Amino acid sequence: MRRLRLPRRLGHGEEATLVDHLEELRQRLFVCIGSVFVGFVVAYIFHQRLIHALELELPKGHRHLTTLTIGEPFMTSMWLSVYAGFLVSLPVILWQAWAFFLPAFDPAHERMLRIFVLISGLLLAIGIVFGYELALPAASHYLAHYDSGQYTTLIRARDYISFAAKVLIAMAIVFELPLFVVGLTRIGVLSTAKLRRSRRVGYFVVCCIGVALPGVDPVTTTLETIPLLVLYEASIWVSVLLERRAGRPETSPAET
Repeated sequence: MRRLRLPRRLGHGEEATLVDHLEELRQRLFVCIGSVFVGFVVAYIFHQRLIHALELELPKGHRHLTTLTIGEPFMTSMWLSVYAGFLVSLPVILWQAWAFFLPAFDPAHERMLRIFVLISGLLLAIGIVFGYELALPAASHYLAHYDSGQYTTLIRARDYISFAAKVLIAMAIVFELPLFVVGLTRIGVLSTAKLRRSRRVGYFVVCCIGVALPGVDPVTTTLETIPLLVLYEASIWVSVLLERRAGRPETSPAET
């Protein structure tokens, strides 16, 4: 019987064929899929508690979700478990992505990878808490009460849980922005000087990303865009501090 082995990360500067890279990528994809599956199983065991927790973010009087077909309760619980499993497995997915690409860069970034994975888990948790405590209840209250005198609002379980899960996943990914920007500056793809010179362009791109995130109302869009802007600015200054601490110039060789 063949034993399951974790993917072997190539060494810095190690020569490898295309087949070797594809094999490593295949193994890492299996690890990612496996982590999502484990997260799915755990989430399904506690799916009733998860549904109750999401219902609490609805306004009073709307906290009993409606289903319209005989199979909808089952499929809704399954999809909720998939969303939750993906959220739980995000740190593992990020680790596998960094580990796959890291051998192409300087060996000094080995320690950075481990630190980044730990920080990514922390930022992920902060993003989920922000989405659950602020973005989701604000959006739910706004949408549930919008033109309430004209409509009788029945909140369908499938639609609400899908919306709530997408908002939480979006906030989790949004809070990873500083890590992404700092990582690119640390490996030399970006420079802090370029980031500081192109602030307006960066803000425009960030606002476009905020508009593209899940949310059909201005409240959700605003609550998703504001953290993006703050985190983008914070990531620039964190990159500057790390660059100065390392004694590196703020311009990349390509810009000199």
